[in-house]
Amino acid sequence: MHLLSVNVGRAGTADLPGAPGFEAGMATGIDKRPVEGPVAVAAPGPKGVGGSGLAGDEIVSLRHHGGDDQAVYAFAREDLDRWEQELGRPLPNGSFGENLTTSGLDVNGALIGERWRIGADLVLEVSAPRIPCRTFATWLGEAGWIKRFTQEAAPGAYLRVIEPGEIRAGDPVTVVHRPAHHVTVSFLFRAGTVERALLPDVLAAGDALTAGTREKALAYRASL
Repeated sequence: MHLLSVNVGRAGTADLPGAPGFEAGMATGIDKRPVEGPVAVAAPGPKGVGGSGLAGDEIVSLRHHGGDDQAVYAFAREDLDRWEQELGRPLPNGSFGENLTTSGLDVNGALIGERWRIGADLVLEVSAPRIPCRTFATWLGEAGWIKRFTQEAAPGAYLRVIEPGEIRAGDPVTVVHRPAHHVTVSFLFRAGTVERALLPDVLAAGDALTAGTREKALAYRASL
């Protein structure tokens, strides 16, 4: 298991290649591209204030993206390859706006609260699945993209920074902690989207859940 690439992006506007549907002047940092050399990763701060955990990576909408619970976004190359075949178009590393493109790692089967060591020092903790948004759909330019991506239930994982460090392409990824529950990234994604009856079950992940997810699950359980 290792990193194929570390991807960062600068805020851009409607002239982004491959994004003809962007409104004029609309800014986004979704255009992530592989970089050479080491990249420092650290906890960015609370949502609404902190952006990306990666140095040199920009996030425009701090209300919806970034912050400690979404400091880093990982997506498996194997899942990009499957989408390449389905969409019939090349998807270079970073195409889905991911910071880390991984190889040999079951990102969607990772447990909430699972911890990964990357390189010598960095330790990340799986916090939540990525929920597709309008910006993502516009960037891909595929009809019905949000529905298609949701039905696949392979959204990739957001991660918190537990121990800061530097990483680069080729670094090994080691799972150093796997909690004793069943709530995977894919399970939590399905519970929050198309199978809401699963929401009470996600509480098994305990404090590893984001505050918003925990509140949503508790409210749903109370409504039953």
